[in-house]
Amino acid sequence: MSAPVGLPGDPPGGRRAVAVWGIGVAVYFVAVIFRTSLGVAGLDAADRFHVGASALSTFSILQLLVYAGMQIPVGLLVDRLGTKKVLGIGVVLFTLGQLGFAFSPSYGTALLSRALLGCGDAMTFISVLRLGTRWFPARRGPLVAQLAGLAGMAGNLVSTLVIARLLHGIGWTAAFAGSALAGVVVLVLLLLFLKDHPEGHAPPAPRHQGAAYVRRQIAASWREPGTRLGMWVHFTTQFPAMVFLLLWGLPFLVEAQGLSRATAGDLLTLVVLSNMLVGLVYGQVVARHHGARLPLALGTVAASALLWAATLAYPGEHAPMWLLIVLCAVLGACGPASMIGFDFSRPANPPERQGTASGITNMGGFVASMTTLLAVGVLLDATGDDYAVAFSSVFVLQAVGVSQILRLRRRAARRERERLVASRVETVHVPV
Repeated sequence: MSAPVGLPGDPPGGRRAVAVWGIGVAVYFVAVIFRTSLGVAGLDAADRFHVGASALSTFSILQLLVYAGMQIPVGLLVDRLGTKKVLGIGVVLFTLGQLGFAFSPSYGTALLSRALLGCGDAMTFISVLRLGTRWFPARRGPLVAQLAGLAGMAGNLVSTLVIARLLHGIGWTAAFAGSALAGVVVLVLLLLFLKDHPEGHAPPAPRHQGAAYVRRQIAASWREPGTRLGMWVHFTTQFPAMVFLLLWGLPFLVEAQGLSRATAGDLLTLVVLSNMLVGLVYGQVVARHHGARLPLALGTVAASALLWAATLAYPGEHAPMWLLIVLCAVLGACGPASMIGFDFSRPANPPERQGTASGITNMGGFVASMTTLLAVGVLLDATGDDYAVAFSSVFVLQAVGVSQILRLRRRAARRERERLVASRVETVHVPV
């Protein structure tokens, strides 16, 4: 299937669109720095709060539980209130969460801080996706979404390169409190310059309020096979890299593979750099050839499963460095592949449901990540830190996700063809 053509009433894009959208992306960039800062501080957190693997995984699980649970409510809020208000609330919450984590005297207060951070973080990505659909033509949607994801991975890169060094240079409190200043900066930019949409492209106001509106938005989005397919694509592709970067990658590389922290940090950086490079490629390919969406997603799942299997089953005491490098490079493709999920849900829903549909889609990967984070932590404690057994939980979730993708793919493709034909008929009959 070729890329979609411009639709009547499409926003014009241009430099102003890039500038406004860039502010939203900057907010998401900072949110990802805060979200992933625990990934490079996992071992430090275990020492600081005197906790084991299961308790350590609870930090990320709680954060992702809040994030995933907030996705549909945030989608509804974005559809109802607009991007600027929701992003503003998100910045305040994730900045307070990062500050709280910096000064937490105990494990309990640190957990509450990560939950607050997760709540604010949950409000960013869907808002940025909505901002892109409001400021850029529909044909730019796949590339704009991938570029937003690319900015998120740049935030991850800051965590692996900067936060990790700050932790070992100036200490826990100064590193986390100092990073929170970035939240203040993006909040000022947002309040001064961000606009929800270009002049003349305001969305229609919702005609109904209250519980009936909420039920209708969720039900209508869920009925679309494209929304459900997008959710399962996101579920199946995102979590292997998310789990690796968010918490368990550094302990796996240091404790199971015998690498130094510096070398493990370099491999985490490779995941991020690979993600950024692959994101540019996937965005261009999907923008030009929509038929490539599913092969790219399933190909990424297959490649990551193969490399994990080869690494975990390697007969030696440690996997060779070349294999770890290839594993990390392939894990870098998981993030861009998860963005393909939005390229199924976006065309399946009208503009007034984009936030809700994106929330449902985005929930998929974070539910999978949360489940795997918990499974890995529990299995590590139960098996005496046997990482091969613990990380085998990845294959279970991938199998569940692939089965759902294969079940929904034909139905979603048929509905998409029907909508494309209908839109062409409507375009032909537009008066000139």
